[in-house]
Amino acid sequence: MLTRLAAVVLLAAAGLKGCVTYEYEHEIWLRVDGGGTVVVSGRPELWAAFKGVPAVAPEAARALLERSGLTVRRTRVTTRSGVPYVYVSADFDDVNRLAGSPAFPDLRLALTREGNRLRLEGDWRRPDGPRDVSPAVEGNVAVRFHIPSKIYAHDNASEGVERGNILSWRDDVAAGLAGKPIAFGATIDDRSILLSTVFLFGGAIAIAALILVAAVLAVQRRGRRQRAREGEAEKGARV
Repeated sequence: MLTRLAAVVLLAAAGLKGCVTYEYEHEIWLRVDGGGTVVVSGRPELWAAFKGVPAVAPEAARALLERSGLTVRRTRVTTRSGVPYVYVSADFDDVNRLAGSPAFPDLRLALTREGNRLRLEGDWRRPDGPRDVSPAVEGNVAVRFHIPSKIYAHDNASEGVERGNILSWRDDVAAGLAGKPIAFGATIDDRSILLSTVFLFGGAIAIAALILVAAVLAVQRRGRRQRAREGEAEKGARV
């Protein structure tokens, strides 16, 4: 019984180790064409500190992202241990246009081409301005990317390449409030994993079809030759 209990505890601990929560984060689902979806979530006082707005409600967050040219998909307020968190999800057409927009004064981000690869790099930091907002919050801030293609290299992501092709960079809230930047970067393929998979399966299907056609033609040719020999044998027998 004690052995089983110890195993359960160890499994639970292993699961908790991989489950990191953030007090404020940018989570970006990127496409190789530069478009994608961004989710910004965090405590209202951290929105105020990092986005430079006096107070944030879902409606104000929506207006902020829409003013920056994004298409807002969803806004809501969630709670964790009784603490509210503002959550906004929005689509963008060009990741390079996010940096410096009204909604992202705290984000510098660029996606550029390097041959047949793409280079993603930038940093997140609290924008310059009054520092009178200093909530006593413990926990982490983070920038996370869901990469759509093969990852060739990354710049010291916190957990390396995580399950699902995720790269994360994080620091503690105090460092973020003090203006310490979180630098990030990665080199990725310019073809999405989905597209590569489609081409791979398409090529495999095409090769299989060619082999099947070749086999059918070979059988037909063998049959014609066999019938021709049988016809010649019958003619010889009649003579």
